Amino acid sequence: MTVPLHIGILIFPKVTQLDATGPAQMLARVPDARIHMIWKTREPVPTDAGFSIVPNATFADCPQLDLVCVPGGTGQIDLMTDRETLDFLRKQAAGARYVTSVCTGSLVLGAAGLLKGYRSACHWAWRDMLADFGAIPVAERVVRDRNRISGGGVTAGIDFGLAVAAELAGEEVAKSIQLGFEYDPQPPFDCGSPEKAGPERVARMRHQLSGLLEIRRRANDAAAARLR
Repeated sequence: MTVPLHIGILIFPKVTQLDATGPAQMLARVPDARIHMIWKTREPVPTDAGFSIVPNATFADCPQLDLVCVPGGTGQIDLMTDRETLDFLRKQAAGARYVTSVCTGSLVLGAAGLLKGYRSACHWAWRDMLADFGAIPVAERVVRDRNRISGGGVTAGIDFGLAVAAELAGEEVAKSIQLGFEYDPQPPFDCGSPEKAGPERVARMRHQLSGLLEIRRRANDAAAARLR
């Protein structure tokens, strides 16, 4: 008799859906995996893409997870001081084999006190904020530090999912998953990172994100103050 591998992905209002569904799609193919899309209730959760995801587990009825994953999105801001969510993550992290994140989900792990002294990835625009929680920001697509595994911004969640699949089930399983999904990226433009996009384009993007940056900075400061 096989033992289920419980994989839990937090979803929340205004989650970036690809942060959550990219890893979920990859990890659902891991043998014996059970994917739990988790929120406070089972009501549909609106994403930042204009459609909703229906949770299949709540904080109250979620089993102990082998792996917990926190995605990002603008809704992450509200989670930074949401005691119910942070308590749930701390409780699950205490018994999980792996504590993971994609994009700004790493800031939520930081707010829960789960990244102090750990190397971590995050979306490039907000990566420096990890230091507020004693984490070590790393500019890589996927970062592993002991049992913490993190993915960078949005699309890095697919790479993250494959890296985690290899960790859980072996490299050959992960390679077969990659082949099955024909994941063979050939983007039409080579500008998906600040290093490749060039300083002018990065400056324009930072200007566009300046309002959100200020909101995230205030949320980060409040969460870091609570930890202190």
